[in-house]
Order: sequence, then structure tokens, then C-alpha cells
Amino acid sequence: MKVLLVNGSPHQKGCTYTALAEVQKTLEEEGIQSDFYWVGNQDIVGCKGCYVCTMKRKCMFQDCVNEFTELAVQYDGFIFGSPVYFSGMNGNVMSFMDRVFFSSSAQDPHPFRYKPAAAVVSARRAGTTSALDQMNKYFLYSEMPVISSRYWNMVHGSAPEEVTQDQEGLQIMRVLGRNMAWFLKLKEAGEKAGITTPKREEVRIATNFIRTGK
Repeated sequence: MKVLLVNGSPHQKGCTYTALAEVQKTLEEEGIQSDFYWVGNQDIVGCKGCYVCTMKRKCMFQDCVNEFTELAVQYDGFIFGSPVYFSGMNGNVMSFMDRVFFSSSAQDPHPFRYKPAAAVVSARRAGTTSALDQMNKYFLYSEMPVISSRYWNMVHGSAPEEVTQDQEGLQIMRVLGRNMAWFLKLKEAGEKAGITTPKREEVRIATNFIRTGK
């Protein structure tokens, strides 16, 4: 079993990484392999709403998004991390996640469906809960079980050394890691026992709320 830790910060070894590294340490203690994927500080264009991905089964832009979705098939769980910018996630990682999760909905095999996920955010002071809410919606869209901790998944500090002083935040990361490991082991045991994934309604129904009168 493998978990992919996605670092959405432009700083490869900054505060977000420090939080994710605490999760990684706990996962490894629980016997779960994990790897890092750094989104990086490259410019990532936002989704253009062109729907080319629904036909080509990948995003039309050739950058790290398609690379990531191809890699994601190999993993059993995901934890996405982002610093807080103006009470939301980093703009680059938002563009990244917009395109990853929309383009992947047309892929077969689906790289995310029924795989557990969690979001982690880091902030100097505030804006964490709204950023978490924003990130969790991608998982809900993709039929991914959302893994919790014993509080909201956040750390505080303006530098990595300050994050290491946030003892409550680090404990939250450890609990998250253990909960992720526990869920993955339950899922594996269920599959071995013959419990299959839910029956799917293959056609997605889309209802528009603005209609012309009769």
C-alpha cells in the first residue's frame, strides 16, 4: 500500500512540507509506504473549461498535471498539502487540482475513485478552515473517502522551525497518518474478504437550475 503526499507549496522544504513529513513518518511506522510529489514553483495554467479532456482522456496542456494523473494510478491514498494564501489554497495548487480532478473524471482506470484522501494546510495565523473546506471538495467530487484527524488538519508557523514548535499541529498530523493507515488496512482486508466497490451509476446526471418557461 502506498500513499502519495502532494506538496503544493512553492517552497520545497517549507512549512507545508514539514507538516506532510510528520504524516509520512507516522505512515512508515504503520508499515505504509509513501512518496512525495512536489507541485513546485512552475507556472501552472488554470482550467480553461474547454472539455478536451473528456474526449482525449487527459488535459490538453502538457505539464505536470498529466504526469501526476498517470502517476496517481499507482497509489492507494493521497494527502494534498497547501500553504494558506488569503484564506484559500495557493493559486498554483488550485489550478493544479482543478485540472487534475476534472480531467481525471474521464480516465479509465480512474486514478482517484474510492481511494482515501486528506488535505493539510499551513498558515502563519488564520484562514486555515476555509482553505481546508476548499480542498476537501475535490475529494467529494471524486468519490474519495475523506480521512479525518482529531481536529482540523492544520499547522501554524511562518517558518519550518516554528511549525516544529506547534505541538498540537504535529499531533494532528500523526493522528491523520495513523487514521489513513488504518483505513487502508481495512480497505485491503475488505477486498480480500470479497467486498466489492459500490455499484456505479455510469451516466452522470447534470441538472441545470435555470430553465426557460413553457
